Amino acid sequence: VLPPPALSARQNPEESHASTQQEHLWPLSAPLQLRPLTFFLAASSNGPQNTPLAKDLLHPSPEEKRKHKKKRLVQSPNSYFVDVKCPGCYKITTVFSRAQTVLCAGCSTVLCQPTGGKARLTGGCSFRQRQH
Repeated sequence: VLPPPALSARQNPEESHASTQQEHLWPLSAPLQLRPLTFFLAASSNGPQNTPLAKDLLHPSPEEKRKHKKKRLVQSPNSYFVDVKCPGCYKITTVFSRAQTVLCAGCSTVLCQPTGGKARLTGGCSFRQRQH
């Protein structure tokens, strides 16, 4: 006499219940299967790769400089420091570009006056923009 055919997991309710229990316990009961890390190892084994950038970040174009200070590719302020030479005593004073009224320390001559934005230098004052 032939034994009855074995029921599949879908037909046998006891086995299907056991398989759902195993699914719930998957992180604990299933054996760990490690994927090969060849993708990650291959990328790091060559060392860092320097690819040239499409735009020069240190030297922006004049078009980029005209943009709003927050909308540039690299944010940078529009203000700067200026070395101003007094026409009377030839003493050099460092002035911020958006400063209020600045007087010369040697002869109390007005070096710059405030406007709505940047300060206006007094006539006859020689100046140069400070480098970083």
